Amino acid sequence: MSSIMPSATSPEAINQFDLSGQYAAIGGEIRAAVERVLASQQLVLGQEGSALERELAAFCGVTHGAGVASGTDALILALRACNVYAGDEVLIPTLTFVATGSAVSALGAKPVFADVNCATLNLDAADVQRRITPRTKAIIAVHLHGLSADMDPLREIAKERGLPLIEDNAQAIGATYKGRRTGSLGDIACISFYPTKNLGAAGDGGMIVTDSADLDARLRTLRNHGQASRYISTEPGWNSRLDEIQAAILRVKLRHLPDWQKSRQANAAGYSKLLAEVPGIQTPTTPEGYEHVYHQYTIRCRRRDSLQKFLSERKIGSTIYYPVPLHLQPLYSGLGHKPGDFPNAEHVAAEILSLPMYPELTDDKIERVAAAIAQFARQ
Repeated sequence: MSSIMPSATSPEAINQFDLSGQYAAIGGEIRAAVERVLASQQLVLGQEGSALERELAAFCGVTHGAGVASGTDALILALRACNVYAGDEVLIPTLTFVATGSAVSALGAKPVFADVNCATLNLDAADVQRRITPRTKAIIAVHLHGLSADMDPLREIAKERGLPLIEDNAQAIGATYKGRRTGSLGDIACISFYPTKNLGAAGDGGMIVTDSADLDARLRTLRNHGQASRYISTEPGWNSRLDEIQAAILRVKLRHLPDWQKSRQANAAGYSKLLAEVPGIQTPTTPEGYEHVYHQYTIRCRRRDSLQKFLSERKIGSTIYYPVPLHLQPLYSGLGHKPGDFPNAEHVAAEILSLPMYPELTDDKIERVAAAIAQFARQ
């Protein structure tokens, strides 16, 4: 890449995310897969879904997968499969998308927030340890922005306390931690196929993967109205099934995911090189033994809001994931938290900004984004 130089022209907008290039490259494969499903008229719980479950479980390094209707449903069903009920407590990071917390709330359980590590933005195991109570029934570790949480200490805590460890792997499919892929690091893992994810469907979808045959069997019952066999329901369940068209599309995309991951990592390396010496900008951290898959390329800047406005004025998209930690969300005002309760999460939430990131992002666009940030930093 060239050195950072501001552009003298007014080029097209750079979106924070853009799916058009992906579809242009593999649209033919996707249309053929959809036609295959429509010709079969096997539209729910058929061969495509079963094949995707096997293929994605193997990709993650586990033995079982159960497709569901969304990533949020994956969290809800995983919690219930781990016997979380009304009145129970579930430990989660406060810096995450609201779905991590609302899945707990949907079961009548209470989300108990824990702070994050300022470098990785992921769950701080020491804070988790401090917040466990006799009512704690599970821990959810979120792999934020494409980087695994530090799972070894969390596994030790979970094992010591006899708690299931659930991975919220919505943003980090394909990432590794000490040689193992996310999705294989806890007792059960939840995946989202929302279109903007690294492995995205053409709508909503999700999957739960696990090495436990017992958990998998219960998940299959829960996702289909609690039916252990046809028309025989053993417990209350949900209507949460991944349809065959989405499964067929995802099977096509899964074949391309390793190449897309390499492209994301190359794009991230380009950003990091160009931004390394820009004052006031902190680039993402990847600890030794981790592999980041850059669902987002997230920088930190003390003048974040001004920087975002500056970029927007230059037709450069960016997003904050996430500006308000869960303990300060109106949804959870009844829990009595106040500013200052989770200082790390609050501090980084005021600084983080995710730059344009997708596999088809070109070097010239990366250079343009970096040049704009350098120009801002000189002001």
